[in-house]
Amino acid sequence: MLAVEAKAAGGPEVLEVVERDLPSPGPGQILVRHAAVGLNFIDTYHRSGLYPLKYPQVLGLEAAGHVEAVGDGVTRFAIGDRVAYNGTMGAYAQASVVPADRAVKVPDGVELEVAAAVLLKGMTAEFLVRRCFPVKAGQTVLVHAAAGGVGQILVQWAKALGASVIATVGSEAKAQIVRDLGADHVILYDHEDVAARVAEITGGAGVPVIYDGVGKDTFQGSLKSLGRRGVLVTYGNASGPVPPFAPLELGAKSAWITRPRLFDYIVTTQELDESAAALFEVLASGAVKMEIGQRFPLAEARAAHEALEGRKTTGATVLVP
Repeated sequence: MLAVEAKAAGGPEVLEVVERDLPSPGPGQILVRHAAVGLNFIDTYHRSGLYPLKYPQVLGLEAAGHVEAVGDGVTRFAIGDRVAYNGTMGAYAQASVVPADRAVKVPDGVELEVAAAVLLKGMTAEFLVRRCFPVKAGQTVLVHAAAGGVGQILVQWAKALGASVIATVGSEAKAQIVRDLGADHVILYDHEDVAARVAEITGGAGVPVIYDGVGKDTFQGSLKSLGRRGVLVTYGNASGPVPPFAPLELGAKSAWITRPRLFDYIVTTQELDESAAALFEVLASGAVKMEIGQRFPLAEARAAHEALEGRKTTGATVLVP
C-alpha cells in the first residue's frame, strides 16, 4: 500500500512516498481502509521535530474509512462499519491498524470525508469550549486564526452557546469567511493592533477567554486582551512556540494561562465517545458546519504541508488515498 513518511525531522522536503505491506490487526485492533486522511498542524510539529519522533515515521493521526478486518476480542466494531479515529500515528497511508477502543463509529448522516476532516479539530473545539473553559451565553470570546480548521469550529460552536465572538484572521478573504460563520467582530491581525481593537470592542474590559492556536506571534497581544481573571488557552503553535515569560506578567490582571492537549481530555474510551457524540450532534443539528477547503492526493502530502504552513489554506484539508 502507498504511505507517506518523514525520513527525518525537517521541512516538507523530508516527506517521502513509500510502499508498505498491508498490516494485519492484532488482538483488540481493527484494520481501517481509509476514505480520507485529515491534515492537522500537529502533523507539521511531528515532521519538524518540534514534537520529536523516531524516524523514519509514517505521519498522520486522523482518518476515516471502513473496517476491513478485526482482531481477536474486538466486539466494538464489525467488518464494513464506518469509522473514524485520531491519536494513532500512521494515518498517511491507504490503510492503518488502530486500537478498537480509540476509534468511533461515524453516523450515517456524516460523510466519511467530513469525519476525517473534522474529528481531531472538532473534538479539540469541543473540549476547549465545553470543558477547558466552558463558554456561557452572554460572554465575549476571542478566537485567533478563526478561518483555520479549529478556528472555524470554535467560532460556530461559541455562537451556538450564545457567546459573542471576536475573530482574528490574516486577510480580508478570510475575514469574509468568519463573518459568514457568524463572527460578531473581525480583526486583521497583520494590519491592526489586536489588543487596542479588543479594548475598543469591550469598552476596555477585555475578554474572559482567548483561544489561541497561533502561539508566538499572538502571545503578547493575547495577554493584553484578557479581562480581569481572564484565561488564555494557548492550544497551538502555528507561528512557533510561545517564548519564555515571567509569571509576573499574569499578575496585572490575575490572569490564567493553560496549554492543553486534546489527548488529555479523551483518555478513556468513554471520554472519547462522549466528545465525538457532542461533535456529531452539533454537526447533525447544523449549528456547526465544516468546510473542506482543500483536497490533496495522499502522494502530494508535501504540497499540503507547504500550503498549511504558508497559511494558504482555509477550513479543513484532507488527503485522499
